[in-house]
Amino acid sequence: MKITPLKIGERTARYPLIQGGMGVGVSLSSLAGHVAREGGVGIISTAQIGYREPDYDDNPVEANLRAIASEVTKARQIGGEEGIIGVNIMVATRFYERYVRAACQAGVDLIISGAGLPVSLPEYAKGYDVCLAPIVSSAKAAAVICKMWDRKYKRVPDLLVIEGPMAGGHLGFSVDELQTYAGKSYDGEITAIQRVVREYGDKYQKKIPVIIAGGVFDSSDVEHCLGELGADGVQVATRFVTTVECDASDAYKQTYLDAKKEDIIIVKSPVGMPGRAIKNRFMERCMAGDPPPLGRCHLCIEKCDRTKIPYCISDALLNAVKGNVDQALLFCGANAYRCRVIETVRDVIHSLFSQGNRESVGP
Repeated sequence: MKITPLKIGERTARYPLIQGGMGVGVSLSSLAGHVAREGGVGIISTAQIGYREPDYDDNPVEANLRAIASEVTKARQIGGEEGIIGVNIMVATRFYERYVRAACQAGVDLIISGAGLPVSLPEYAKGYDVCLAPIVSSAKAAAVICKMWDRKYKRVPDLLVIEGPMAGGHLGFSVDELQTYAGKSYDGEITAIQRVVREYGDKYQKKIPVIIAGGVFDSSDVEHCLGELGADGVQVATRFVTTVECDASDAYKQTYLDAKKEDIIIVKSPVGMPGRAIKNRFMERCMAGDPPPLGRCHLCIEKCDRTKIPYCISDALLNAVKGNVDQALLFCGANAYRCRVIETVRDVIHSLFSQGNRESVGP
């Protein structure tokens, strides 16, 4: 497999690999820093990033903003001078602008943003030397973002992440669309998105790298994305959950190792989007109409209406990362059941970009 390094601003990753940002607390400084040290792009999720701060329950937003700086600093120490560190910030986040500005002030190399259209991202990041990457799932969404950025800010994305229907967590598809797409049927939409990206790249006389995400699990997937589809890189999340360096609890990692294919289901998130998760006691209870009572509000999602949501998504995800897995929402990618052993970040990266070393994954 030909490996072409991936440029992020003035820095270059040895591998065309971005580690997917996973909240709450699954991808923090340890995972992101080690991915960066091994030649990929390490991504920290800002979703409730400050949950370990002593004042988180009373001041969640301030705790999160403070933790962005500390987690980026720790990731830099692990990743070294050449390591590339970015953050994933959901557009749906309450106080989205404050999170973007905090990440810029922390000196991140890259901001990846989805869960909504990041039409104002360039405004919030203005004045900082940071690359901006929207996440899209359709050519329509790609066209809207490129058109808006072109018209309002006279710029285009520095790179673009295409997140397909096999991704984990919240998904940019309807339930019907998720049932329609299977195998390589999404490849046509990827090609359509690439045409949009090339159109705007040509206008600005620059290449906009395209990164494919969702279901990228082994070297054959990487070869398909980089070879047949002509992408510039891949984004991988699920494989990094079951690593020694992942910031999640061992109990959370074990749920991936124990999962069977039939355990991975599409669920309705309290934020109104479909998501992919492992079926467990908590999800069975929610599906039966008997969710747990709401706790204290963590000020996470902009449009959350506590009179209508079935359960608090922050509490459910915090339970996951802390190891209380029977009371947790266990987000995962479609291939999570193929995880078989705990690996190192180095093992995962080497297996993704070579034909060998596949003993840790299933068929």
